[in-house]
Amino acid sequence: MSRWQPDARERLEQAAIELFVEQGFAETTVPQITARAGLTTRTFFRHYADKREVLFAGEEIPEMAARMMAEAPEGTDPMTQILEGLRTVAATRFDPRKDEIRIRRDIVRSDPGLVERDLRKRAALSEVIRSAFVARGIWPLRAALLAETAMTLLYVSFDEWLDSDHDLFDVIEKTLAELRETIA
Repeated sequence: MSRWQPDARERLEQAAIELFVEQGFAETTVPQITARAGLTTRTFFRHYADKREVLFAGEEIPEMAARMMAEAPEGTDPMTQILEGLRTVAATRFDPRKDEIRIRRDIVRSDPGLVERDLRKRAALSEVIRSAFVARGIWPLRAALLAETAMTLLYVSFDEWLDSDHDLFDVIEKTLAELRETIA
């Protein structure tokens, strides 16, 4: 394969994931990834700052959340807004990639540094949602509670979903019902 093919990023990602699964994240080096992909380390660093970025690259989810929050009709109930956003993200970004996401979850769980990075990603997404609610005129404390509720629904449901045969949004609805019963 020519190293100048337009699918270099995808080849690097596939090679990295395979190696992370085979030998562990910490034991995998960038030169091993590039050798498996048939590319150079220079090409790797054109696409990723480091090997963690293979798992965490892209800011599409926070950007998508900010856009959906901004585009929601005025007067939309905040929980309705959260649920509709989660429904959209589940159907478009997660359900079609369940097997891939399960593998990535297992890789992240295998390394404390990746777990910490995932927690920072979660906090950043929560802040996007909180800020969007505040911009819509919601009291900051309520906006923070709503944002953290959205993140709790997503993350708790995520693990349940990956270990089930259900669609993610079905699991989110079940998780919300359980949360409502728990705090009632």
